[in-house]
Amino acid sequence: MRRFASAAGLALACVVLLIFLLFPFYYAILTSLKSGSDIFRVDYWPADFDPVNYVRIWKEQPFARNILNSVVVAISVVAISLLLGVTAAFALGRVRFAGRGPLLYTILGVSMFPQVAVLSGLFEVIRLFRLYDNLGGLILSYMIFTLPFTVWVLTTFMRDLPVEIEEAAIMDGAGPWTLVTRIFLPLLGPALAATGLLAFIAAWNEFLFALTFTLSNTQRTVPVAIALITGASEHELPWGNIMAASVIVTVPLIALVLVFQRRLVAGLTAGAVKG
Repeated sequence: MRRFASAAGLALACVVLLIFLLFPFYYAILTSLKSGSDIFRVDYWPADFDPVNYVRIWKEQPFARNILNSVVVAISVVAISLLLGVTAAFALGRVRFAGRGPLLYTILGVSMFPQVAVLSGLFEVIRLFRLYDNLGGLILSYMIFTLPFTVWVLTTFMRDLPVEIEEAAIMDGAGPWTLVTRIFLPLLGPALAATGLLAFIAAWNEFLFALTFTLSNTQRTVPVAIALITGASEHELPWGNIMAASVIVTVPLIALVLVFQRRLVAGLTAGAVKG
């Protein structure tokens, strides 16, 4: 009886948690399918399916270009973060040198600063390199919060890899680059998937830097584009369009998490328990 009550309580807690997490997205879908004054009517079940909001966001602003900008920026940030993160993790996790510990903590400490604290200084850097209103400026600025996390996580994984594998590869004549690309990279699959996915989500959802460092509609990413959505006329409220756009940009993230969920869980939990 006690075991049944414990299982029932756990199931109830899971149901409540799922409702709490999924209801906002579910209600956003319902709202995105309404138009006019129906948006302000509270419904918990779909009453009609009017795709007018989804049609409008493609016609009234360059939303396809905004999505493409976000895809380019997020993929570039992930690729650069993983490349630099793997090589830095190899140096910090497998090579002994003076100051390795303080350097690693300094890298982690950089990520603790809020974005607004580095905004003015980073703006000057972006202007110096003439990257204002350019996707390159966003890629450069996003590295500030994706690279430290990537380096820290991959360094932890790199330290846990058996040293015998590295010694055997060195005995066979493998150099540092071969060790990284041929030996360690395949073993870091779960860690790369976890850090890459989290970096992609962070770059996809980033708003402050994207708002500050872009000016034209053709260079904006989707978070800024959604924030600047307006109605077709000055008396028309844009909530339906905003909800439709939010649903569109959220679906890819959900799909990525579902596809890589096993590697994500393995990457986040590996090394947590040691026998």
